Amino acid sequence: MYLKSVGFAALGILWVAPALAQVAILQIRVIEGEGAVHQPASRSTRPITVEITEETGKPVSGAAVSFHLPEDGPGGTFVNGLRTEVVITDAHGRASLHGLLANRTPGRFQMRILASKEQARAGTISFQYVAEPRGGVGAASIAGAKRARWIAVAAAVAGGAVAGIVASRGGAAGPAAVASPAAVAPAPVSLVLTIGTPSITVGKP
Repeated sequence: MYLKSVGFAALGILWVAPALAQVAILQIRVIEGEGAVHQPASRSTRPITVEITEETGKPVSGAAVSFHLPEDGPGGTFVNGLRTEVVITDAHGRASLHGLLANRTPGRFQMRILASKEQARAGTISFQYVAEPRGGVGAASIAGAKRARWIAVAAAVAGGAVAGIVASRGGAAGPAAVASPAAVAPAPVSLVLTIGTPSITVGKP
């Protein structure tokens, strides 16, 4: 045809290929796993899932979502053994992270989450927790309780000994407390109580 031979340029028509749609603004939202409590030295069975959308609310697929754990304090590592992991969003704009291994430091920590596609960026923070060790009463508390119990027992034994001496002397305990003649000591009795340092062994709870 004539149009093919002369081309569009000869007709003064400029054809421009349509530009691919660019993502201008990203929005990121944690939809699962916010505020999760992780058992110390254990892998979490609950995923952390984020949703990436455009400003219109349309899901963004193929976005790179990076998760970052703190370098020290409460936290842990991901399945790759590192404190950083990257997941690509699916067709629904969602990215899920599984298998966080919590460390043994209890407390709250911040997980930084960043999303990017082309020139668009977005970020948020998810608060997570490492739980107290099971049987959270410290060994010092257990030792203190046992020490207090030992002192109470020693005081009770000492009190019984003093009461026996008063009774043997026919003291203020009354007529009913007067001991028989055979039980009366011929000489004053000197009572010396010595309470040494208690030895306490705390085993496994």
